[in-house]
Amino acid sequence: MTTTSDVTTTETFDSLDPATGDVLGTYPIHTAEQVNEAVAKAKVAAEWWSGLTFNERGDRLKAWGGVLTRRIAQLAEVVHAETGKPTSDATLEVALVLDHIAWAAKNAKKVLGRKGVSTGLVMSDHSATLEYLPMGVVGVIGPWNYPVFTPLGSITYALAAGNTVVFKPSEYTPGVGAWLVDAFAQVVPEASVLQLVTGLGATGEALCRSGVDKIAFTGSPGTGRRVMHACADTLTPVVIEGGGKDALIVDADADVAKAADAAVWGGLANAGQTCVGVERVYVHEQVYDEFVSAVTELASGLRSGADSEAKLGPMTMPSQPGVVRSHIADALARGGRAVVGGLGAVGERFVQPTILVDVPEDSLANTEETFGPTMTVAKVRDMDEAVALTNASKYGLGSTVFAKKNGKAIAHRIRSGMTAVNSVISFAAIPTLPFGGIGDSGFGRIHGADGLREFTYAKAVASRRMPGLMNLMSFSRTAKNDKAVVTLASLLHGKG
Repeated sequence: MTTTSDVTTTETFDSLDPATGDVLGTYPIHTAEQVNEAVAKAKVAAEWWSGLTFNERGDRLKAWGGVLTRRIAQLAEVVHAETGKPTSDATLEVALVLDHIAWAAKNAKKVLGRKGVSTGLVMSDHSATLEYLPMGVVGVIGPWNYPVFTPLGSITYALAAGNTVVFKPSEYTPGVGAWLVDAFAQVVPEASVLQLVTGLGATGEALCRSGVDKIAFTGSPGTGRRVMHACADTLTPVVIEGGGKDALIVDADADVAKAADAAVWGGLANAGQTCVGVERVYVHEQVYDEFVSAVTELASGLRSGADSEAKLGPMTMPSQPGVVRSHIADALARGGRAVVGGLGAVGERFVQPTILVDVPEDSLANTEETFGPTMTVAKVRDMDEAVALTNASKYGLGSTVFAKKNGKAIAHRIRSGMTAVNSVISFAAIPTLPFGGIGDSGFGRIHGADGLREFTYAKAVASRRMPGLMNLMSFSRTAKNDKAVVTLASLLHGKG
């Protein structure tokens, strides 16, 4: 396991198998002093890493992607052990991140590299360039639900932009974090470009206060607020992904079978522990009964368990079944019905699929992120009502629309950072698209050109390239100069 220093750490914590409670590994709780030491090393490494060309960094990132590809089965097994998700889902998670590594490696120069820009007529005696430079050291605080795909959305793009990274994985998945950092060290052995720190909340807070140049955080809105508070003292900028309460809309002309399949997978895959998972469904009244019937049949055939035949794994966090139970209980107490599952579906470690109907819009199951294999389905008169109910949420991360004629038009009306039309969660797998939300879902973006720029600062340079036609930036400016400026401004903008 990669550590940050030679200082002996006495306190440790265990990584547990969520299906059995067995200990998978023991990891140090790094102190603030050790976190600071890691950041100091990262600052030194940043001088070397940022000094490489885009192509040189890209080659290292592609080599890292090659290691992940060749050892995909091994990494998937580590993910499966620590999260409990089926190995096939863990394999898919790793596979989807490979395109992002390749895209960032290939496109960083095009997006961030220095380029000339127009100066306009008034400043035509100047040339101007714009480039995006690395910030320095980025601290990444990762989640446990997708411990490869999600943090690498920040790590990969930060590295491609020329930053070094100090990575604190979730305390539930430290083994995945250690595996990723060790794999990177194989292709970049020269310096501490990507380092690991492990621990609990205090270690994450120490990273926020350590002097890093930016923090990228994925987790709950509550923890996100605490991260922002810790970063505020040092004016450390942050990018926050705070989860969602994503909706799926089904129009009257939708392919109901495909919409139902997407809703069930989007809502129940990874035992519902997906920030962009489907938690609310709004269905046009003309196809509502058909949709509920299809979803009921599909969900009834799924099962949570630890065996290889189970499509759903356990709740990764021990506290999560209690949250799921409280949301189901609130929905049922307020008139909702469970057409699949119900309170009896919630066990100590495993939660069976639950589909709820007739649930009031202000119930917990519709307003708070459940993060379990549950989903509410509601009937709507038309798409205006569906969009209004979708947009009423305090979250705004992802969304989905199924419609043959007006799918894209509906998508553009939804208040969310991302929308998939006639597919589900597809935006996350497209490297050119930015990933992020608004409202309680956070701010800032990973992935795509926006994700590369997120970990840089814009550097603008204006340079005089010929004798000045008018020396405007001087006390020697004359009345003739002022008149010329007014004349030129009138010609350029007077008709506006």
